[in-house]
Amino acid sequence: MSDVIEGAEAPDFELAGADGPIRLADFAGKTLVLYFYPKDDTTGCTKEAQEFSALAADFAKAGVSILGVSKDSLKSHAKFTAKYDLAVPLGADLEGEVIERYGSWVEKNMYGRAYMGVERSTFLIEDGRLTRIWRKVKVPGHAAAVLKAAQSL
Repeated sequence: MSDVIEGAEAPDFELAGADGPIRLADFAGKTLVLYFYPKDDTTGCTKEAQEFSALAADFAKAGVSILGVSKDSLKSHAKFTAKYDLAVPLGADLEGEVIERYGSWVEKNMYGRAYMGVERSTFLIEDGRLTRIWRKVKVPGHAAAVLKAAQSL
């Protein structure tokens, strides 16, 4: 995780997607918003996906792709996408390898109990480089802030 800093090369990845494998190389020469979230169809994760979906056309107009990632299966992603009519593709990282590579598998605490989980985090990647990183994301207004940062590139 120590090399996951702004300005560094983005860690490579390959994820299962609804239309086949999704690789970092697919976005060569382009800008990508890669966001990690804990679980499909939970309150915060749903709101985050809806906010990115609501701004999907604006991201596209700015030439920016969006990819949401969790440890959920493609089947779970399909249900989640259909239930909320999401406009952003979702990648399945069942083993959590990509989540770990980006330093988003962290120790969390709830009700005094420590456990490992996905930190809600977002990475703005421009032509393979980490341009901007958001950690411990609070959902309200986050997608709009990411769009503003992407438009300023």
